[in-house]
Amino acid sequence: MDMQSYLYEQLDGGRVKCATCAWRCTIKDGERGFCGVRENRSGKLISLNYGLVSSVNVDPIEKKPLFHFYPGTSVFSLGTVGCNFRCLHCQNYSISQVSIDESVRGLVEYTPEQSIEMAKKSGCRGIAWTYNEPTIWFEYTYDSAKLAKAQDLYTVYVTNGYMTGEALEMISPFLDAMNIDVKGFTQEFYTKLCQTRLKPVLETVERAYKLGIHIELTYLVIPGRNDSAVEITRFTDWVSGIDSDIPVHFSRFHPDYKLTDVSMTPTKTLEETLDIAKKKLSYVYLGNVPGHNGENTRCPKCNSLLIERIGYRTKIIGLTGNRCLKCGLELPSLHAE
Repeated sequence: MDMQSYLYEQLDGGRVKCATCAWRCTIKDGERGFCGVRENRSGKLISLNYGLVSSVNVDPIEKKPLFHFYPGTSVFSLGTVGCNFRCLHCQNYSISQVSIDESVRGLVEYTPEQSIEMAKKSGCRGIAWTYNEPTIWFEYTYDSAKLAKAQDLYTVYVTNGYMTGEALEMISPFLDAMNIDVKGFTQEFYTKLCQTRLKPVLETVERAYKLGIHIELTYLVIPGRNDSAVEITRFTDWVSGIDSDIPVHFSRFHPDYKLTDVSMTPTKTLEETLDIAKKKLSYVYLGNVPGHNGENTRCPKCNSLLIERIGYRTKIIGLTGNRCLKCGLELPSLHAE
């Protein structure tokens, strides 16, 4: 369903300037922005994907991944099509890298009201916009988030972080948590593998933290691309400068889409990354390595096992609320029932 964009500026000559994502596209009449789902129609910016759903599932919150946000709960998860990145290694390329014109017949339309009702009927504790970039679905996610909060559901963005400050500040009163993908820590990586810029992503992380949104970060470790000790150290130093209690997930890469000439991340590399990050950060995890101890949450003070995870199975062991049962340490970044 078409919907007029909430964030744009009209320019001379019938052009418009989008203010939703960090591309800030200037779009001529009849043309679309980089995301492919925003079109200038006679000086009005129209979102082409409002309510159009490509993917819907009931997921464990740990799949987002969010480990410190209502652990053990289920979340109603929705995605659409399109993206404002062009990642060579995208694992959801079948929905993120297709045009809305190609995929429209395969999409299902849900109003915000319907999505909230489905979340409640599914027994979910919250709702997430995920699978592809939720920022390019901004109008729909904003309207849905307002309804979700009115129904006592938590709200989640799984995002590449490439949004404007205006968009984040507008939705922030209704957005509880974000897992933000920091895909690498050099501009060279973002240029070659994503065709975008690093700086706006870092600004989103810092802005979301200041706005009081629960944030966790994911860093996909790609051999030979972003896995050097120097880069990992710089990244963890930057995170600790914001807050050393921010949970960080270092995930294993597997070859996909247009990056099939790179091998899967060795476990040894992930463990070395974990050791580097733990020097500065309280809560560091490994992803895509089911059964590894790097999935578990331990008390940073007494090292007691607090939450045990095997894949998406979660068992809370050593917590009372957000405090360690053994030493009483409060985990300020942990939000639980």
